[in-house]
Amino acid sequence: MGKEPLIYVDGKFVEKSKAVVSVFDHGLLYGDGVFEGIRAYNGSVFRLVDHINRLYDSAKSIRLNIPLTKHETTEAVLETIRRNELRDAYVRLVITRGAGDLGVDPSLCKNPTMFIIAEPMASVLGPREPRVIRVIISSYRRDRVDATSHEIKSLNYMNSILAKIEATSAGADDAIMLDQRGFVSEASVSNVFLAKNGRIATPSHGAGILHGITRERLIRLCSDLGLEVQERDVTPFELTTADEVFIVGTKSEVLSVGSISGAKVGSGGVGPITKRLYQEFSKVVLRAAEGTPVYEAESVSV
Repeated sequence: MGKEPLIYVDGKFVEKSKAVVSVFDHGLLYGDGVFEGIRAYNGSVFRLVDHINRLYDSAKSIRLNIPLTKHETTEAVLETIRRNELRDAYVRLVITRGAGDLGVDPSLCKNPTMFIIAEPMASVLGPREPRVIRVIISSYRRDRVDATSHEIKSLNYMNSILAKIEATSAGADDAIMLDQRGFVSEASVSNVFLAKNGRIATPSHGAGILHGITRERLIRLCSDLGLEVQERDVTPFELTTADEVFIVGTKSEVLSVGSISGAKVGSGGVGPITKRLYQEFSKVVLRAAEGTPVYEAESVSV
């Protein structure tokens, strides 16, 4: 057997089998915490500064004081990857409210809990084509922006889990969720794009979406390629009659949607715009300017 992966837990590195948190931790009891899913490609962490900034924004929104500076958190992420000798990895960075009592009052949690997991994960991006998936339009609506807003990347994912269960029960890979008004919001854990007559649209932040880092980079990539992108309200009709639909996220990267609730999207395969963006994004994640080197630099400024 190989050596166990090392997990960062509150400033120490411990073996996976010994990495634990208290059963009184409010992250476990109530989903009270925030997190980031981060990718490393060929020894460089993609858009790490953006991820760290979003983490601190999420924490600020729920009045959670992260015990480390942005620089210290960045170094903790890089060191976790180094300790596990990884070059291509998926990293989960989690900050919880910490241990308290059985009440929901966060003031009773004296010290936040922080842990970082890094696991090997090879990218599927490349010169070929993205994977084609089947989705449904979920009957579960995205939470309102004045409720448990998905603009906060919190540990409360029950809304997404219910949609995923519904998709699995329907024999689909994922679910696209509508907001409380009936407009398209996002997939269970990914942002949504569509293409129609050469124009690209994606739901705006008003639909209660996560401010996706892959989403934002794809929008800039489209601009670089001379492709128009509209950030606006998108109706289910537009989605089901689109020439192409694709979803994007840190872990999923770029996926082509072949059918929605059993109805074929376009040809049912990978459309030309989706394919081009997939191939160009494959190059973006490997650019030195897009990442933070894991092994070549000892410190990073945020």
